[in-house]
Amino acid sequence: MRIKKGHRLKLLLVAVALILGACSGNDDSVGMAGSLMVGGVNGDELAEAQVMRRGNGAEPQSLDPHRAEGVPSGNIQRDLFEGLTIEAPNGDVIPGVAESWRISEDGRIYVFQLRANARWSNGGPVTAHDFVYSFRRSLDPETLSRYTFILAPILNAEAVASGTMPPAELGVRALDDHRLEITLRSVTPYFLGVLNHSASYPVHRGSVEAHGNRWTRPGNLVSNGAYLLVERFPESHIKIVRNPYYWDNDSTVIDEVWYYPTEDSASELRRYRAGELELTSTVPSKQIGWAQENLPDQLVIAPYLGTYYYGINLTKPPFADSPALRRALTLAIDREIITEEIAGAGQIPAFGWVPPVINYTGQQMPEAAWTQAEREEEARRLYLEAGYSDEDPLRLEVLYNTLEDHRRIAVGIASMWKSILGVETSLLNQEWRVFLDTKRKKDEMNVYTETEVFRGGWIGDYNDAFTFSELMHSGSGLNDSGYINPDYDLLLELASKEGDLKKRAEYLQEAEIILLKDLPIIPLYFYVSTYMVKPWVKGLTTNIMNHHYSKNLQILSH
Repeated sequence: MRIKKGHRLKLLLVAVALILGACSGNDDSVGMAGSLMVGGVNGDELAEAQVMRRGNGAEPQSLDPHRAEGVPSGNIQRDLFEGLTIEAPNGDVIPGVAESWRISEDGRIYVFQLRANARWSNGGPVTAHDFVYSFRRSLDPETLSRYTFILAPILNAEAVASGTMPPAELGVRALDDHRLEITLRSVTPYFLGVLNHSASYPVHRGSVEAHGNRWTRPGNLVSNGAYLLVERFPESHIKIVRNPYYWDNDSTVIDEVWYYPTEDSASELRRYRAGELELTSTVPSKQIGWAQENLPDQLVIAPYLGTYYYGINLTKPPFADSPALRRALTLAIDREIITEEIAGAGQIPAFGWVPPVINYTGQQMPEAAWTQAEREEEARRLYLEAGYSDEDPLRLEVLYNTLEDHRRIAVGIASMWKSILGVETSLLNQEWRVFLDTKRKKDEMNVYTETEVFRGGWIGDYNDAFTFSELMHSGSGLNDSGYINPDYDLLLELASKEGDLKKRAEYLQEAEIILLKDLPIIPLYFYVSTYMVKPWVKGLTTNIMNHHYSKNLQILSH
């Protein structure tokens, strides 16, 4: 069943309860649940075994919070580590290791009071000195972090990250063991949200220095979150258990969490139906209709702060010197077909870069108001203007990470480019970690063709337009398109120093207009989160970040 256009934004979380009667085969666990009493007589009775099994998509690229990127790593790191702030189940920023903070009148100096009972998983205290070490490590060029840009609001952070200033000059200092002072270069409205990102997580200095690159292995990793790592078998599972020294351990209920990497989302769904998982990372688009019809009370579709796009390599011809060609490819894509016929979960067609966020009105390409027929006509004109034709077509390769939904979208777009423009497209898929490495090697990647296009998906790190804007800054470590526009960078610089929210939004809107003129990326749609959750999982609340801490969940009797 397809979600109608008029209902795209009316996404809902249906209360979890099974409706199916008894059935056979892989659905035994689902069918039996219809006759089970979940939560006992009063509905709140807990299961004796508090074990949570979570599908997690791809194999995590890393468990080092200062080096990792991607959602699979982030899901696990939020259980293992804790920053100065964390998120409530609804996504609001709340105190983490810092129990409170004071902000100076000019909005530039934050003083955090750390919890006296914050502990590492080896029992040692978490101190302000640990955070000083960790911020410096996160920004140190030798750490090879791709996320240094997210810490740019901190005084001297960019200079430290570039290696032009020593880490000791970073605007972070310990006032004593439990008071941390952070000085910003200018007022930053979203800064508390940044402190919940893995780039700002504390790491245990003794473990890092004793074990080097092996410090994230079981037995070596000392963390400060609600859980600690006990097993990691690549392509099999990661097992974490409660950290008895965690400051809020008395409020944690689930004792064990098993994360299962499965790049094939259809296989993950089969494991869920067989009763091997309580929660999936996603639902294959081809199975959305089946889930809506057969397990509607276990299917969750909710707004998600993310944009699905195709990145274009601007570091070499033909895209580097041809905005007409980039726009032709962009206009030839029918986003209604992508969102309704291929993705099919209520995703919103995107003609802009920034999805709906607070204190901001997203901008769109002028062609967003055109009919698809008008866009295709203009695409043909621009394609010819760029020097291509039926006799001399563009040949390009699209790189995407292994996932059936990504493949289906790539096939659909390749078909549109072929039928509208005559483009010859080849498709290349790679496992997640290889994909991340490949797409950043812009001048080496495309060995078969002279062009490069890659699948991209950006999930906001905090609920603010800047988390999208800064990705395309020339200095961003995740700017895989190689986009450089001094006017764009200047507007972001002005926005980063502007305390007036209205004026700040205007700077960011001007920047988005420039981006949509240059088109280093092809926006396709704004995400929704889709996943399956068993009725005996208590405490899971939808939020725009799609972050679900295991410490906030419980397993009811069933």
